Amino acid sequence: MGTTAEMAAPPALGNAAPRMCGDSKSDQPPQAQTVAGGGLSIVVLGASGDLAKKKTFPAIFNLYKQGFLPNELQIIGYARSNMTNEDLYKKIRGYLKPGRTDPMKKPEDVINQFLNKITYLHGDYNADEGFITLNEEVSKFEQEKCGEDRRTRRLFYLALPPSVYPVVSQWIRKHCMNTRGWTRVVVEKPFGKDLDSAEALSSQLGALFSEEQLYRIDHYLGKELVQNLLVMRFSNRFFVPIWNRDNIASVQIVFKEDFGTEGRGGYFDEYGIIRDIIQNHLVQVLCLVTMEKPVSLHPEHVRDEKVKVLRCVEPIRDEDVVIGQYEGYKDDPTVRKNTTTPTFASIALRINNERWDGVPFIIKAGKALDSRKAEVRVQFKDAPGDIFKCKKQGRNEFVMRLQPNEAMYMKLTMKEPGLEMKATQSELDMSYSLRYQDVVIPEAYERLILDTIRGDQQHFVRRDELKVAWEIFTPLLHRIDAGKLPLVSYKQGSRGPTEANDLITRLGYVRTDGYCWKPPTLKVEPAA
Repeated sequence: MGTTAEMAAPPALGNAAPRMCGDSKSDQPPQAQTVAGGGLSIVVLGASGDLAKKKTFPAIFNLYKQGFLPNELQIIGYARSNMTNEDLYKKIRGYLKPGRTDPMKKPEDVINQFLNKITYLHGDYNADEGFITLNEEVSKFEQEKCGEDRRTRRLFYLALPPSVYPVVSQWIRKHCMNTRGWTRVVVEKPFGKDLDSAEALSSQLGALFSEEQLYRIDHYLGKELVQNLLVMRFSNRFFVPIWNRDNIASVQIVFKEDFGTEGRGGYFDEYGIIRDIIQNHLVQVLCLVTMEKPVSLHPEHVRDEKVKVLRCVEPIRDEDVVIGQYEGYKDDPTVRKNTTTPTFASIALRINNERWDGVPFIIKAGKALDSRKAEVRVQFKDAPGDIFKCKKQGRNEFVMRLQPNEAMYMKLTMKEPGLEMKATQSELDMSYSLRYQDVVIPEAYERLILDTIRGDQQHFVRRDELKVAWEIFTPLLHRIDAGKLPLVSYKQGSRGPTEANDLITRLGYVRTDGYCWKPPTLKVEPAA
């Protein structure tokens, strides 16, 4: 199925990236470690679509301008649209942001150099001819740039609907496999609609590629604050002893959008908020919040612990679920008029293990709400012996703001300034925009494409992990699809159904009235 190097166990991860084939030094900088190893061909299938235009090509460009891609690089866009190279350049140019580049180069020159690396091919997804031509184009580049002896690398990025994954993968397997190095295939979510469809898709892809060749991308695992979760949990002494049921009252993992379907109604109505956001993105965050400390940062050790904690999630009870649909959702002409697809869901999960027994994990996601944000909110139990009568001020919370305005902050009870001993709620704040003013936070897709090139699968979903996640949600989804749970209407721009607030109150969450975190705007004065 793969080369000997491909099938071997990946190296353990430390601060340095895994060495690529051809590296001669172990102390090379990250860029050198990535670009070494022979020519690289990146094939973007679905190159004319929105995902490729807005995410995939910009991510590859950001890696290119920072020196993470080799000079011996070709990028091929493949799609059914009958376009020229210049047509594709026009589609994607506006999404390529030069940002910080080599001061000796003009930003426009950097963009043009990148575009000159791209070739566009058009062809069908369900016929041999286009993939034969694709292989000829890749092989021609490898012969011209790498010669006969050097190893080469082929990365196929499927920016396509999952329905065409099997047939496209068949043609890649038949015509486009690399005989001089590795071949890796990146597939986008959604990975099925329920357990049966996900397993069928996994079986189809698994018959064509080894698990080491498949990279199931969930872009939430590439977000900076999500990547920080394991470091925060396992590298700070004061978190280690309190991260358990003895101290934590509840955990909320929240995803909110302040807009509706906006032209994606047809796609969204087929899947709904649970399949689109909760079963994948937010469950991945849940794993990192709740998993046990892995033996090492080896990708398989990390993913083993994620699977273990998912296996401890109890079946979801109907009384722990609130689903809703915003008013006006059916006005979208691409949405079915009789649709019962939820645009909002709040679900309480319970983890039956020694660390988390009794702690509710409230997973909430919705569209057309009052704000746009994603965060993890850990609420601690009340401090015993309330001598300052401050329980009414609210509980301590640790919040990780994933987007926007990336931040980590602790809500604490403090003495209010003045002559009286009066308690108030404030925070200890670490906002990225203030603390890391000179650091450019990479986009999630940028980081994950780089991980694919490096062969690091830590931040990608393994087949058994995907299966367990679907086992948790499939029974609930089937009950929703059958109309067995009430669908509550809510106003656009609201916090969602009031029933969702009632749910978290019943589960023991205590809201702090009047408190609102504001991103700091204090400017740091330069040193004298």
